[in-house]
Amino acid sequence: MKKFLVVSAFVLASTSAMAATTAAPAQSAQGGFTGPSAVPAITTVNQAKEANDDAVVELTGYITTSLGDEDYMFKDSTGEIKVEIDHKDWNGVNATPTTKLVIRGEVDKDWSERTIDVNKVALAG
Repeated sequence: MKKFLVVSAFVLASTSAMAATTAAPAQSAQGGFTGPSAVPAITTVNQAKEANDDAVVELTGYITTSLGDEDYMFKDSTGEIKVEIDHKDWNGVNATPTTKLVIRGEVDKDWSERTIDVNKVALAG
């Protein structure tokens, strides 16, 4: 009987471990849903300055200044906010202060300020 319990426990543990390892690749695969969201994106700098941490933003405006490294100042008709754009998130877009852009990302709320962690840059249409 003890052998049966030991074997059963081993089989159960092995099955759980296999399930965890087979599920992991599906979670890390590229892809996902693109379309309407139940959570509306914040669309102005003024709203972003008051938003909670990790709030989704989609801002249309202009990058006015490079602050060095991956930090920039972004401006729309409601105000200005600091944004962080990783090199890979430019998606081949070249911009000047007169290039109208759409940036998508999330609010990064810090103790002293809010910034936007940009996930995608696109030319405004």
